[in-house]
Amino acid sequence: MPRPKPATFDKKKIVAENRRARFDYAIETTYEAGIALTGTEVKALRFGEGSIAESYAEVTGEEVWLVNSNIPEFSHGNRFNHEPKRPRKLLLHGREINKLHGAVAREGMTLVPLTVYFNSKGRAKVELALAKGRKAHDKREHIKEREWKREAGRLLRDHR
Repeated sequence: MPRPKPATFDKKKIVAENRRARFDYAIETTYEAGIALTGTEVKALRFGEGSIAESYAEVTGEEVWLVNSNIPEFSHGNRFNHEPKRPRKLLLHGREINKLHGAVAREGMTLVPLTVYFNSKGRAKVELALAKGRKAHDKREHIKEREWKREAGRLLRDHR
């Protein structure tokens, strides 16, 4: 019987982070997905290059693809170098893909990559979030709530 995946994934080296996603989207659940990369892409990521700021994931048929992510060409890649903005296949279990497909199709949710990292085994992984877009007023509410929590923590700390 396979052991369940932890809620927080064992991240060793974070390469790229989409910090704006946590503000623009209300995150429901997160998934850890493998990513199919070529050799020069892995080398570029190990050097800490790569961006997922404008990227998203889409379900096409039985596959999930990471679209619009940017991994710049590797400096010593010669003619075997990769295309920087090519769509990259994400590796998930079939039932996870079905669940994501259903949520995106029925509930109007979005698949947003949060981080690209190397796990403890040295494998490149993507933390993928199933999220719902926030409207402008929701963002303002989120800011107010965050500020209030910060202020409450400050008051409690100063009160002691």
